[in-house]
Amino acid sequence: MTNRPNLENRVALVTGAARRVGAAIASHLHAAGALVAVHYRGSAEHADALVASLNDARPGSAAAFRADLLDTSSIPQFVADVLGWQGRLDILVNNASTFYATPLGEITEAHWDDLLGINLKAPLFLSQAAAPALRESHGAIVNIVDIHAQRPLRDHLVYGAAKAGLAMLTRSLAKDLAPEVRVNGVAPGAILWPESDMSEATKSSILRQVPLERAGEPDDIAGCVLYLAHDATYVTGQIIAVDGGRSIGW
Repeated sequence: MTNRPNLENRVALVTGAARRVGAAIASHLHAAGALVAVHYRGSAEHADALVASLNDARPGSAAAFRADLLDTSSIPQFVADVLGWQGRLDILVNNASTFYATPLGEITEAHWDDLLGINLKAPLFLSQAAAPALRESHGAIVNIVDIHAQRPLRDHLVYGAAKAGLAMLTRSLAKDLAPEVRVNGVAPGAILWPESDMSEATKSSILRQVPLERAGEPDDIAGCVLYLAHDATYVTGQIIAVDGGRSIGW
């Protein structure tokens, strides 16, 4: 029987953790015993509610930290604030993301700066700022990538390029931070539908490409993150697709 993961006294920072997949990741790490730093940018109400619920379960075990990750000059202080909370950092989950269509002919430099900034630039500078603490704790980084880092999604040129860059960043960091820090990625498939309108026909078309014939749940991603953060002690530089098999069949 597999032992329950035990992250007692380990500190995890999860970016974009106030809602959706990020909140599930934060909750899973917390349930395994971790002390969780919940990052948010604009979702203060959701972040505070999540932190309150985690602290209700285990007092003093979670805290919210606001940061605009597009402002890379503020990232070292953000990491310093997290370190000031508990004095250490063991797990960094680069989950914060922006996602929207950028059809060719309509792409602006603002789209480029936003999508590359959150999906690629911020994880790099966060990992750089956190590296000394993670080396000291022999910690782990988990990047949330996307199956579309390998297979393009129509009209999402900039997003796809950003996530492809994040996939390479994951492998590069794994080499540069070894042997002290393990770095891996999770590539979600159809987990949560975008908050922007998506037709039922489009959803059905996507699910027809999924061998398991259903969408996944945020907990599916969170469970894989927990595996990579705790159990995968001889795994680094890998990106695991959590997509119901979609990436093998379309």
